[in-house]
Amino acid sequence: MTKTALITGASRGLGAALARALAPTHHIIAVAKTTGALEELDDQIKALGGSATLAPMDITVGAAMQTLCRGIHDRWGSLDLWAHTAIHAATLAPASMIDAKDMSKSLQANVTASTTLITYIAPLLGTDGTALFFDDPQAGAPFYGCYGATKAAQIALARSWQAETQRTGPKVHIATPAPMPTATRARFHPGEDRAALADPMAEATRILGELPLEVTGLAWLTATHAAPHHPL
Repeated sequence: MTKTALITGASRGLGAALARALAPTHHIIAVAKTTGALEELDDQIKALGGSATLAPMDITVGAAMQTLCRGIHDRWGSLDLWAHTAIHAATLAPASMIDAKDMSKSLQANVTASTTLITYIAPLLGTDGTALFFDDPQAGAPFYGCYGATKAAQIALARSWQAETQRTGPKVHIATPAPMPTATRARFHPGEDRAALADPMAEATRILGELPLEVTGLAWLTATHAAPHHPL
């Protein structure tokens, strides 16, 4: 039976790379706000011989996430893997100049939505599924007050869930990707030498390779890890 993988934030960067890496072994349920980017991802997944269900939704809309998870339950009954790459990255600013709207959006997307998703997705993962979160330890760094604080809160929430489910499942894994040439990083670090950054597909391959083989079924990862890839 084909495994299922839900990727929230699947339209670009690491999320899209994870979708492509999992496509040979998983049916991909791809969630993002940008329909065009999801359709492009769908073409890439099909080219790899995989299949996808596209869900152009906003993770901050609780009713939409409830509908999504109910649809997953009705169609597949459960989930094997959830990778949560969606993030709101507010403009960098001194702590004394953080815009209230930026902080509100960051809290809503990075903390509140993550809490809601855990609540809805945990029953779908059951005791055997795996949830995958991505740390970006910028808390306390200059000008990262808004992003760093809300990202740290998201990961603290994931770590609590991880500790609570060690014996009962689902498995909760927290990875720390290397810096990648994503659109978010380009905003944070304009003019940076992007050639020195890690390729998203290589990072997706590395991170998935850290999971037990029975979670991903990706026996081919070792062979593809060194293959040349191009970031979105």
